[in-house]
Amino acid sequence: MPASKSHTIRAVAIASLAVGESTIRKPLVSGDTQATVNCYQALGARIDTADSKLWKVTGTGGEITAPPESIDVGNSGTTLRIAMGSAALAGKGQTTTFTGDEQIQTRPVGPLMDALGDLGAKCASLRNNGRAPVEVTGRLTGGKTTIACHTSQYLSSLLLCTPLAAGDSEINVTLLNEPGYVQMTLDWLDKQQIEYENQQFCKFKIKGNQSYKAFDDCIPADFSSATFFLCAAALVADEVTLLGLDFSDSQPDKAVVDYLKAMGADISIGPTSVTIKAATLKGTEIDMNKTPDALPAMAVTAAFAEGATRLVNVSQARSKETDRIKCMAEELKKMGVDVEELPDGLIIRHSRPKPAKLNGRSDHRTVMALSLAGLSLDGQCTIDTAEAMSVTFPDYVKLMKSIGANMDLVN
Repeated sequence: MPASKSHTIRAVAIASLAVGESTIRKPLVSGDTQATVNCYQALGARIDTADSKLWKVTGTGGEITAPPESIDVGNSGTTLRIAMGSAALAGKGQTTTFTGDEQIQTRPVGPLMDALGDLGAKCASLRNNGRAPVEVTGRLTGGKTTIACHTSQYLSSLLLCTPLAAGDSEINVTLLNEPGYVQMTLDWLDKQQIEYENQQFCKFKIKGNQSYKAFDDCIPADFSSATFFLCAAALVADEVTLLGLDFSDSQPDKAVVDYLKAMGADISIGPTSVTIKAATLKGTEIDMNKTPDALPAMAVTAAFAEGATRLVNVSQARSKETDRIKCMAEELKKMGVDVEELPDGLIIRHSRPKPAKLNGRSDHRTVMALSLAGLSLDGQCTIDTAEAMSVTFPDYVKLMKSIGANMDLVN
């Protein structure tokens, strides 16, 4: 499995804020991670990506320099939110402008802007709508803030930048979706020996005037990417073994293995691998609050399960690259799937899906999820905007074909 996008982005951010030269081994090379590299280069880090398996990052020591040009984060919401916190470390009065593609400009950052403002920075949405393009002006000083984290990326951003503020910070969290991604951030802080206090994810106290150190680390494999292979194998494979997956890692999407087991999938777990075979799946109810990225793949898988499947408590899936709840309901209906849209999820009943021409909505996870339906049907499905896969998983089709999938990219 390819390297974790979430870990790669955190590694680049911390290395860019650290003192000295860091080595990032086996990073994910994709559109989103390249956006992170470009962003932190613009903020003053020196990053050598000539070797795709070994990136060298010379950090800024926390001395961020606001670039004269705006920073385009492409399609990467994680990059935008984490880098906004980093840009708040620029010198007093220095302003960094962030923009992104059409989808990025629909994704909210208002709560993060307000929190950074409470901690000494100044933030402004150039269209006064709480979305990109945004300006972030230094300097972060520390203090107290309260934030509702509809996306965990807000809290990860604050946790990564506040240790470098001059004073201590206190973050009161009134809502936290996807806490596993915050735990991933905390794991990085722990490796860096950053001093903080975590009160059950409801309050964080972070000591100021700390620093990040250069590191040499290998990026773990990505459970979010593995989701598509786990679901494909559960639907149609004789047997597939996925290598390099570490269940001791805090990535939330490792829970997909438990979801599929609950549906009756034949899965066995080794020290660094997962083996899965097709089985008769049955519907169940799954609370997906911790794993919104898995919603599209699980929705397709549910269409082939006996009975009804309820995917619930995942309203934040409406604020991803697309409204994934609405989009998956619409695309599944094109194939004749019995699907009901809930405010916070989907109900999918066993159906006899038919091939169709499908719209991937320029959303990498929607495209890959719909491809699972195509693999499971007699006949051909065509999914447009497939180029979106490159933001997280450029080799998706190549890897699927290597285990026998009849799948091709066409211009």
